[in-house]
Amino acid sequence: MPCADHPLVGPLLGWYGEAARDLPWRRPGTSAWAVLLSEVMLQQTPVARVVPAWQAWLERWPGPADLAAASPGDAVRMWGRLGYPRRALRLHACALALVERHGGRVPSDVEALLALPGVGAYTARAVAAFAFGQRVPVVDTNVRRVLARAVEGRGAAGPPATARDLAAAEALLPAGEARAARVSVALMELGALVCTARAPRCPECPVATRCAWRSAGSPAYEGPTVRPQRFTGTDRQVRGRLLDIVRTAEGPVDAAVLDLAWPEPVQRARALDALIADGLVHALPDGRFTLPT
Repeated sequence: MPCADHPLVGPLLGWYGEAARDLPWRRPGTSAWAVLLSEVMLQQTPVARVVPAWQAWLERWPGPADLAAASPGDAVRMWGRLGYPRRALRLHACALALVERHGGRVPSDVEALLALPGVGAYTARAVAAFAFGQRVPVVDTNVRRVLARAVEGRGAAGPPATARDLAAAEALLPAGEARAARVSVALMELGALVCTARAPRCPECPVATRCAWRSAGSPAYEGPTVRPQRFTGTDRQVRGRLLDIVRTAEGPVDAAVLDLAWPEPVQRARALDALIADGLVHALPDGRFTLPT
C-alpha cells in the first residue's frame, strides 16, 4: 500500500500549478545541459539577470560540445557581468569533461554529476531532479527557510547543516519520482515568492494553516545566523572592475589602463594576482593582460 503524501504536499502542488513563474528552463523539452546551465547561473544571481544570459549562452553553445570547442576566454567574455566569473571557467571545464567522459551528454546519476568540474552537491541534485525527474532532495536557501518555518516552527533556517537539511527535504517528497521532483521545485518557488526571508506573505501561503511557525505565533528567530557579505570596497569589487576592463577590451590591456580602475595600489595588485591565479586573466610576457585562450 503506497504511503500517504505529507500534509504539505497537496496544497503546495496546487499552489505551484497556478502561481509558478514561467521560467524558460522549466518548460517541457528543455535539455539537461540547459538545466545545468541555468542552475550554475542562478547561484547568487537574480532570475531577471539570468534569463537573457542563459538564452544567449544556449543560442551560442546549445550543447556541451559547442562550449568545449570554444576557449575559456570566450566563456569569461560571454559571462559578462553576472558576477562570480569563475563559474564561467567551471562551465567550460564541465563541458570539456562531458565531451571526454560522457560523449557530450549530461549524465543523470548524482554521483556522475558530482564528479564533473564545478558541479557541487546542490547542482548535481537539482539537475537529477529537474532535468531527469528523479526523487532526490534538492536544498537551497529558499527550501531551507520553508522547511524551518513550516515543519520545524523556526523563523529562519540558521547556518546550513547538509545531512539534516537533506533529510528534512526528503521527508516531504512523495514516493513517485515525477511528483517528488515537482515538490522540490515547488518548495523553492514558495520560498522565493511567498515565504521570503524578510517579509513573508503568510496570508497568501498555501500551507499557512499547516505551518508550524504560524501555529506557534510566528516567534522571532533567536538562533545562530550567517552574516551577509559586504561588497563595496572588497577585493571582489576590485576584481570585478579589473576583469570587466580585460573582458571588454578588443585586445591585450596595458597595466596602466588597469591602474585607473582602482586607486589603492596594494589592493589592486592583490586583486589582479587573484584573477591570474584563478585563470580568469592571463599575464603576457610584455606586461599586458588578456583573457585566457
